[in-house]
Amino acid sequence: MSNDATLLLVDKHVVDQLLLPSDVIAAVREAFDLHGQRAGRVFPVVREKLNKGGIFGIKSGDVGSQDLLGFKAAGFWPMNRTLGGEAHQATVLLFDPATGRPTCVIDGNAITTVRTAAAGALGLSLLARQESTVATVFGTGIQAKAQLAFALRTLPSLTHVNYVSLDREPREDFESLFADQCMLTCATNADDAVSQSDLIITATIGSGPLFDETALRAGTHLNCVGSDTRGKRELPVGVLDRARIVVDDLEQAREVGELQWAPHTPSIEMGDLITGRTHWLRAPTDISVFDMTGLALQDLTVARLIQRRATDLGLGVAVPWPW
Repeated sequence: MSNDATLLLVDKHVVDQLLLPSDVIAAVREAFDLHGQRAGRVFPVVREKLNKGGIFGIKSGDVGSQDLLGFKAAGFWPMNRTLGGEAHQATVLLFDPATGRPTCVIDGNAITTVRTAAAGALGLSLLARQESTVATVFGTGIQAKAQLAFALRTLPSLTHVNYVSLDREPREDFESLFADQCMLTCATNADDAVSQSDLIITATIGSGPLFDETALRAGTHLNCVGSDTRGKRELPVGVLDRARIVVDDLEQAREVGELQWAPHTPSIEMGDLITGRTHWLRAPTDISVFDMTGLALQDLTVARLIQRRATDLGLGVAVPWPW
C-alpha cells in the first residue's frame, strides 16, 4: 500500500486564473457530448433544505472510459451575506476510480458560475435566433453577470439589455461591467421588458414567476437558471405549454428544474442536440426554453481541466495523503 500519495488542493484564486471562457465552453460541450452518447453517468441528485436555513446538494457522476469520477458538494446559505461571504458555496472532489483515493479538491464556486454560463452560451448558439438584438436579464448577482457576459460573447448582435433587479433599482456594479458592450436599461416593469425582448435570461433565486406569460412574444428564447431545487420556479404558468423545451438532463429537470411544474411536457436533452441524435430547426415564431439544472458531468470535465492545468503549471498545494 502506497504511503507517498498526495492530494492536490486548488483554491479560488488559482481556479480564477485557469478558467478561460473558450476552454470552459469546450469542456462543457464535452460533458453534453458524453451525456448524449450515454458514455457518462449522472447519479441521483441530493438537494435538501437544512434546519440552519441553507440548502445542501451533491451532484456526482463518472465517465468510465476516461477514468473520471467525482462529485460537487454545493448549496446556498443566504445568511453568509451578513458575514461578508458568498451565499453560494461549492467544493469539487475528484477520485481515482480504480482505488477510490481522492486526487484533487477544488474550490467549486467559480467552476459552478462559469460552467453554468458556458452551458447558457451553448444554449444560445444552438437554440436562440442569432440575429437577436434585445435581451432581458432577471437578476443582478454573480450568475446573472456571468450569463450576460457569455451571451454578449455568443450573440454579437445583442445591442440592448434590460435588467430587472429585485427592487427594480439600478445596480451600478452590474452596469459598470457591460456599459461599453451594450445599451443597458434598468427595467422598472418586467412585463414591458419581456415584451420587447428576443432573449430572456432568468438567474434569480427562483422564488416565483418573474413576469406575466402574456408578455412573452413569439420568437423569444429563454435560458432559465434559477430553478434547481424542488419548489423553485421562475417561469409563469403557460410558458412551457407554448415553448419548445431543451433540458440538460430530463430526469433532473423533472425533479428540480422548471419542468417539475409540467413534467409531462415534451422536451429533448441538450446532449442529443450536441451529438446529432436530435436535430433542431427553429421556426421564426418558435418560443424556446433551455431549462438548466446543471450536470455533474459539467463540473467533472471542468474540474479535470483545472486539475491538469494546475499540475502542469505547478499551481495549487500538494499535501501528503497516505492511503
